[in-house]
Amino acid sequence: MLCSGGVGRAGPSEASVMVEVLTRQGLAAERLILDEASLDTLQSVAVAARTVLAQTLARGDGDGHVVAVSDDYHLPRIRLLLAMLGVPSIAGPRTTGWLRGPVSHRLGMGLREGAAIPYDLAIAAVRRRQLLS
Repeated sequence: MLCSGGVGRAGPSEASVMVEVLTRQGLAAERLILDEASLDTLQSVAVAARTVLAQTLARGDGDGHVVAVSDDYHLPRIRLLLAMLGVPSIAGPRTTGWLRGPVSHRLGMGLREGAAIPYDLAIAAVRRRQLLS
């Protein structure tokens, strides 16, 4: 399992928080891959794609895919980027707590994703080879 996300404005990295939660829930630490270098969605997706493609190549079975876990508003962008990089994905568990937040927050997240999807897809299309190497 790849836990991805760097340090934000303050506090520990997103990835280290994920590792802490997962190990407390009984997942063996050796099954976790920590990516604290990725600072945005495209970087995290590129790491996931490289990881899956390397493992698929090592196994020789051609059956690698990603189970993407995130907020439900964010999953479409993650899955589109994975597809752009040639990695199949399925949606895993997702959080919906953001739906109970203020309308301004929900609107902001929707607008952010609406702008980020074409932006990230354009970068992924142009830099595909670089992102996968």
